[in-house]
Amino acid sequence: MSAIFAVTLPFFALVLCGYLAAQRHVLPASAIPGLNAFVLFFALPCLLFRFGQSTPLLQLLNPAVLGVYVLAALVIVFFTIAITLSTQLGMKDAAFGALVAAFPNSGFMGVPLLVALLGQAAAGPVICTVLADMLVTSSLCLGLAQAGGAGGGRAAGVRALRGALSNPLPWAIVLGAAAGVTQLQFPAPVQTIVKMLADAASPVALFTIGAVLWRSRDPAHRSTDVDDGSPPPVATPLRQVAPVAAIKLLLHPLLVLLLGAGARKVGVPLGSFELMALTLTAALPSASNVSLLAERYGADNGRVARIIMASTALAFVSFSAAAWLFGVKPQG
Repeated sequence: MSAIFAVTLPFFALVLCGYLAAQRHVLPASAIPGLNAFVLFFALPCLLFRFGQSTPLLQLLNPAVLGVYVLAALVIVFFTIAITLSTQLGMKDAAFGALVAAFPNSGFMGVPLLVALLGQAAAGPVICTVLADMLVTSSLCLGLAQAGGAGGGRAAGVRALRGALSNPLPWAIVLGAAAGVTQLQFPAPVQTIVKMLADAASPVALFTIGAVLWRSRDPAHRSTDVDDGSPPPVATPLRQVAPVAAIKLLLHPLLVLLLGAGARKVGVPLGSFELMALTLTAALPSASNVSLLAERYGADNGRVARIIMASTALAFVSFSAAAWLFGVKPQG
């Protein structure tokens, strides 16, 4: 367990550093969007491009991995909506709660953390989950959140899918895979630039997660649907936070493990290592960028931020425990 903590502690510590830097105003709030843009449009795409380039195509687009993971995500989404939708919590907020319950922080945190724990072979399954969450889980939840708006559910689904396709991360994976298949070699200066940006992705992304979480929790930076002079919303009750955080950290990985084990029993070609990587990916905390989406779409960003914060704080123990239960021996 101490060897696992030795790997996971620096990752979560960098998140805490970003949070404290923003809270203490060492990092100005106005700089946080710039940091997020640097990670999203430059550093992380280069990291995913390099993994896509060096990982066999069938590992990046493994049908067994995608099938098990997407099925688990769909179950989590509709289960979370079913138990949280009420007269106090409308469909928009229930859908965003479902998104934080089913969407782990696989891009900003999962890829570097799982590779550090399990080695290069973990990149394929984790990147599969990135594609699934960007194109399926997020599109579904955003479509459900907007279903009552203009144009109905179909138009909302189209808008959500268009938004997913505008995200640079899936395209970085696709371009990396294409470069790997064609054995495309870039000039040395270009490769050096890509490597430098990729090397910056992990620390800056983790630091940015913390800063984004602080910004989302700070009442001065929360958005509201209508500026009508009414007082800001009160803190989200714990009963609207704890169940969703528990679904993310406990039920989601357990469901992936059970579905994967069932698939293996009926002959689906899913290896034990792939199932372990999938389960540990599902055990990651909620994706921090969901708070930005909630803000953009006028959902209760305070509730979403509290769920993400709770899952991130608790995941240091729960994720490390899951890795220990799998008998993970950190690489190098």
